Amino acid sequence: MDELNRRDFLIASGALGAGLLAPAANAQAWKGQPEKGARLRVMRWKRFVAGDEALWLQNTKKFSDQYQVEVRVDSESFEDIRPKAAVAANVGSGPDIILGWYDDAHLYPDKLVPLTDVAEYLGKKYGGWYDVCRDYGMRGKDWIGLPIGANGGAMVYRKSHMQAAGFDTFPTTTDQYLRFAQAMAAKGTPVGHALGHASGDATTWCYWIVWGHGAKMVDDKGNVTINSPETIAALEYVKQLYASFPPGTLSWLDPSNNKAFLDGQISCTNNAISVYYVAKNSPDEKLKAMAADIEHADWPVGPIGKPTQLHQITQGMVFKYSKYPKAAKEYLRFMMEKEQYEPWQTASLGYVMQPLKAYENSPIWTQEPKAAAFRTGLAKMRHHGYAGQLGYASAGAIADFIVVDMVAEAASGSKTPKEAAERAAQRAARYYKV
Repeated sequence: MDELNRRDFLIASGALGAGLLAPAANAQAWKGQPEKGARLRVMRWKRFVAGDEALWLQNTKKFSDQYQVEVRVDSESFEDIRPKAAVAANVGSGPDIILGWYDDAHLYPDKLVPLTDVAEYLGKKYGGWYDVCRDYGMRGKDWIGLPIGANGGAMVYRKSHMQAAGFDTFPTTTDQYLRFAQAMAAKGTPVGHALGHASGDATTWCYWIVWGHGAKMVDDKGNVTINSPETIAALEYVKQLYASFPPGTLSWLDPSNNKAFLDGQISCTNNAISVYYVAKNSPDEKLKAMAADIEHADWPVGPIGKPTQLHQITQGMVFKYSKYPKAAKEYLRFMMEKEQYEPWQTASLGYVMQPLKAYENSPIWTQEPKAAAFRTGLAKMRHHGYAGQLGYASAGAIADFIVVDMVAEAASGSKTPKEAAERAAQRAARYYKV
């Protein structure tokens, strides 16, 4: 029995469900204590849903009031977080805590405060970490980053437009999805996916397509294998899919497909629940009506016949240059506790998928039916360094947008699929030196 089916069985029988409703009784007590007079600066990504930022700041104030620690929170665009974090690590100055992307922590592990005690405490208390979170958070036996969650990706679409294109249900395979995209374009309600240097939306769907056809950047020994027949097949598929996209997707960043969807330029894309959140909470009656028509679906499965999902995981990193590492660790621990985490998830309609299994029972997953597609995304996710290990090479390769550029080049016709795969392999070889 595979892990997901086993979990579903146990939840149905009440065995696991009861255990995850409350923190584990045998969880170790936390004894952290901030330094006297501590002050913290936190850098995180700019909000796409107002409830996310509002509750994060509200929880931050709770922390400040409880521990008498002043905390300044700076918000940066998705694309700016990674380079600014790298600069801070290299110069030894900047925010005490940065919420970075993917395996950023593996780019400069020696610059980070170990978070093993915090991670083990939270894991024991809240049902354990999903395997992919251990992949991202750990280096050897130590935790170098603390997974906060993932800005979950799913397919967001207009139900009435899908039906008008001749589909009763959302496609479950990539072959069906191609026919769906072609039919949607013919109706003037096209599909559109980002192909610019978007850390979230472009990265996640490009890896999904490549993996779904059986391709991978490296094998389990770290040998670069991206120039393969499977990659060529994926890129040939993308060329056909791209032909149904509206103009401009080559330059789309993370906000672009949200805007295009809400403006009515596209009727399907990959995104977090942020598109629906904005429409639902808008004072504009047209957008409110759109919200009623918005649905979410799991990623279609590629030719290999199993899910190949990547989601934009974010991790809290504490830098060694911080004068107050104990306060920084205490802040991260506090924000992940049930009293803060569940209201944060609820306020943002599940915009951030949980890294700890207990939060599969957060109220949002039953209060908002349209959030269901995001509930167990991290349980289905593989890390982007697959089939190799996460580390400097994988962090560098994703930061350099090698897979995204390869897909964009083949899709647009600026290079043949073979040429695009060859260039991707050459670029990857600079990072993977086996």
